[in-house]
Amino acid sequence: MACLPLAALAEKADRDKPMNIEADNLVHDELKQISIFSGRAVLTKGTLVLRGSRIEVKEDPDGYQFGVVFAEGNKRAFYRQKREGLQEFMEGEAQRIEYDGREDRVTLIDQAEVRRYRGATLGDQMNGKRIVYNNLTDIFTIDGQPAADDKNSNKTANGRVRATLVPRSPNNETPTKK
Repeated sequence: MACLPLAALAEKADRDKPMNIEADNLVHDELKQISIFSGRAVLTKGTLVLRGSRIEVKEDPDGYQFGVVFAEGNKRAFYRQKREGLQEFMEGEAQRIEYDGREDRVTLIDQAEVRRYRGATLGDQMNGKRIVYNNLTDIFTIDGQPAADDKNSNKTANGRVRATLVPRSPNNETPTKK
């Protein structure tokens, strides 16, 4: 497991924004508080954007929202979110993306890739089997190893984490967290 403390604080205001979802179809179960959106599904919540062929959204009794995004065909599901106070975006793709509103965490699973854009310029780029991006602690964890029963779906080279970390210019420093 690789742990990269890349100061990647997501927009704080996103937590309080409404979740909007568009899709071709919707099945909602009011009793279980689950909605299944299918067909070119797009979820937005402030600057957070999730896209895939199907999105399943649950809400717990405390009002926290949880989503699972599934990839479409030979594509990967997509994630993007603006960083707090900067002109930077985090962007990622994977076969499956899980959003946990309570923990403010995004997990990218299978063929996972995360990229940091500074404006329109690609900065850091990381690949692995599973990437967990915790917005509250500003920590990524990346695992390059396939699960014991998952020998054929690992697309990372030799089960290793790959990262390209681009140095920041002096005028584009990451703010310190207080």
